[in-house]
Amino acid sequence: MSRKNRIVVVCPGRGSYTSETLGYLKKHRARKVVADFIADIDARRAALGEPTISDLDNAATFSPSLHTKGENASTLIYACSFADFSSIDLEKNEIVAVTGNSMGWYLTLGFAGSLDWAGSFEVINTMGSMMKGKIIGGQLIYPAMDGDWRRSQEMVDTINKTIAAARAAGGDVHPSIHLGGYEVIGGDAAGLAYLMKNLPKIEHYPFQLINHAAFHTPLLKQTSARAFEMIPSNIFHKPRIPMVDGRGQIWQLWSTDPEELYRYTLDHQVVETYDFTKAITVALKEFAPDKLYLLGPGNSLGGAIGQCLVASQWQGVKSKADFSARQKSSDPFLVSMGL
Repeated sequence: MSRKNRIVVVCPGRGSYTSETLGYLKKHRARKVVADFIADIDARRAALGEPTISDLDNAATFSPSLHTKGENASTLIYACSFADFSSIDLEKNEIVAVTGNSMGWYLTLGFAGSLDWAGSFEVINTMGSMMKGKIIGGQLIYPAMDGDWRRSQEMVDTINKTIAAARAAGGDVHPSIHLGGYEVIGGDAAGLAYLMKNLPKIEHYPFQLINHAAFHTPLLKQTSARAFEMIPSNIFHKPRIPMVDGRGQIWQLWSTDPEELYRYTLDHQVVETYDFTKAITVALKEFAPDKLYLLGPGNSLGGAIGQCLVASQWQGVKSKADFSARQKSSDPFLVSMGL
């Protein structure tokens, strides 16, 4: 019997459901497990008076004002990722760890077994709906790498100096996500306006992310406090599959304290920088997977993951060209299920 592929599953974050992925669930509905899952999510959202996932995914056109709202995007992305996750052939693959970016941490909790279906929906829908009516701050993204996807200390210094200047000018801005070769910065309107004006223009960067709040920054302390009031700790359990969080910490079956996991998820993970780069780096070095499986919808994290591989020079990938060549080969390291 041949050895199974050791794989690490990577869960996407906000912004992964786009006009190009509209109708993503249609190809998966024939499988009963997916049909049952969608029916369950639809019933839960209908009971809350929210648009069903089916209605959102089956819409004739993509509407940024509808599909990118946190209360809709979060569970829509969850459903798409579940469809992909449930299609992984476990006779050929062994899932050795699960990780994700930003909102992808909530998906990680569900797919690794720390939350059941009901618990996953409660966390994802609650956290995704926190900005209903009023978004707190925002996020922008900016590159910190050269054309070969190698991290540029000069660009990092420029980002840090501009953040410091924005603060001196009265803005409240913070590093939000370390995203491969990019830095995501979160902050208030004044701080982001300063950064948009003063960061050197590189192609279409700096770029402000639509309908995104100042995730993973101290601006969301009140959101964290509300989350503790709304989400009970008893829905959190030890994971069945190891998880790597936004600090690069590993949560194992036998050593995980569910109460500690609950506190991390609703406190540190909400108000402190999310280090996706470190999460991927730790997953690579600690679990030595044969492949990474990136769940859909879409492939928005493909480049960031490639940049993480370049930073670690993983399996000889030392540049953008190396990564591209590996992906075009008969044995790509990154399997993007959303393509």
